[in-house]
This record gives sequence, structure tokens and C-alpha cells, in this order.
Amino acid sequence: MRIVINPNKSASFNMAAEEYMLKSFEDDVFMLWQADRTVLIGKNQNTRKEIDMDYVEQNKIQVVRRLSGGGAVYNDLGNTNFAFISTDTDGDGFSNFRKFTAPILELLNLFGVPAEFSGRNDLLVDGKKFSGNAQYKYKNRLLHHGTLLFSSSMEELAKALSPDMLKFKSKGIDSVKSRVTNISEHLSQDMRVETFMQRTNEYILNTFSGSQFYTFSAKDIEEIRKLEALRFSNWTWNFGASPQYDFSNQDKFPGGLVEVSFQVKNGHIKNARIFGDFFSEKDIEELENTLNGLQHETGAIRAALTPVNINDFISGITLDNFLTLFN
Repeated sequence: MRIVINPNKSASFNMAAEEYMLKSFEDDVFMLWQADRTVLIGKNQNTRKEIDMDYVEQNKIQVVRRLSGGGAVYNDLGNTNFAFISTDTDGDGFSNFRKFTAPILELLNLFGVPAEFSGRNDLLVDGKKFSGNAQYKYKNRLLHHGTLLFSSSMEELAKALSPDMLKFKSKGIDSVKSRVTNISEHLSQDMRVETFMQRTNEYILNTFSGSQFYTFSAKDIEEIRKLEALRFSNWTWNFGASPQYDFSNQDKFPGGLVEVSFQVKNGHIKNARIFGDFFSEKDIEELENTLNGLQHETGAIRAALTPVNINDFISGITLDNFLTLFN
């Protein structure tokens, strides 16, 4: 087994690294990695329905869609993620979450943490979740990955994963909200996340015979960067790949009440409608038509509307006011 030592702190890079190893390596792989503040979205989820878009944008939190299913999870540098990649020779690995989480549970038990497997894909301690797991299969190769909340900011986690559910009607898969906890709260002695990662790598090295440490070559990194650009840092994958959904939002401004509603398909706005008790010099249908076809993304909407005098359509409102209705 290759135990990959990977210092990169970008979730988009690390998601690409997992895909690269899944499709290019023949050996079994174990990798721990960290990411600066990020929300990881399950493959079948509506990205905007899972996050507080205003908070995520204002705090420059990265949003990355996984290859695997499951729910949305928050990452920061108090969290680490683990990945096992193996050849599923017998075809019994997919959905066999216990098989891949067993080494993690064994290690935590050695640390005195009474962790256990629960439900479909979670690891708990004292009834609280610290790890969600997911899988993705490519030919006969299987990727199993999961989060390990160690000393993450629970306040940031709660804010990033708190969308206004009244704005959405979606066919995507919602995350199951659970009580969560940090591993560090259950240790008998203080430990930094870096030490935890080191101890975990050492445990895997000693548990799986023939294991050795591995670092990415220049060629590996080049190929990973290509995948990152193609998929995991690409707006179309992270947001545009969301299932079709209906969106609506309203707010009161000095010029009156304004409500926007539209459908989103392949990440793009269609059938935009604008209602309210505002006054308008020009026909609001012209503004609606300008919105149709745009990406449901603040930057794209701002770029399209910057040449437009919003007050011609909605008196007493600024472009910045109007843009708040789209998150």
C-alpha cells in the first residue's frame, strides 16, 4: 500500500488527486489530506441548497463537488480527510463502509475514544457524528473517503451549512443534519491535528504489510492539476452540475418589495420573473429576458447587469441590492 504524504491544502487539488490515483495507480493507496475552509458537496446534491451562499462568498469558502454521493460536509484545518483506494477484486467493497472505516475505529479505540460505526456511513462517539463516508467506483477500482472532524470550528460549520430552505424546490439529495463533535474533545490528552495525522499514517504503515510512504512526483502533480482544472475548480462541475431546481427570493427595499423567481437547469437561469409593488419606467420583462440564460452565479449576473440602469426597471434600488436576491 502506498501511504501518500500530501501537504496540499486545496480541496479541489485533493479531490483531483483522489481521482488521479483511482484511475492511474494499480497499488492500494491510503491518503490523509487537509483543506482550508471548504464545503464538499455530494455528487447528486444541489450545491446552493446545501450552503449559505452569502456566508460562503463573503468568507471566501471554497465549494467543491465530489465524485461520490452522500451529503455536504465542512472542512477546515482542524479537520482531516482520509481516502482508501483499492482494487475491488471480489466486488464486495462498494457500500461496505465497515471494511474501510475499521482501521480508523481501531486507532481511535487505542487512543481511548469509544468510536463506533453507525447507520449507513457514519462514525460516532457518544452518539455524535465525527465522520461521514462515501464511495465511488471506477471499473474495478474503488475509492472510499471520509472526513475526520478533529478540532474544526463548529460555529463555522453551522454557518456554512445553513441555507434558507424556503428559497428552493429541488430534486437533489439533501444532507441529513446530525449532531457533530470533534475527536479532540474525547481524547484523554491534548493532541494537535498534525500529530493525529502522523500517528494515523504510522498506524496504517504498521497495519498493512508492504506499505511504504509516497510523495507525488512532478508528473503526478501535472496530471492532478489537469484534472483539477477540468473538474474540481470548474464552476460548471461544482455548481452547474446541480439537479434542476426552482429558486425564489424576496426582500423589502426603499423602492418597494421585490421578488425574483426562476428555474435553474444545468446551472443557468430560465423563466425568470420579477414581481413586487415597486415602480418601473421600463417594462420589467426586458430585465427578466436579460437574466434568462445567465449562470446562477453572482459574478455572472453582475457582469451582465452592470451596463443596465436597474432604476429604469425597479425604482429606488441599486445593483448591489438586486444581486442580494440571487443567493
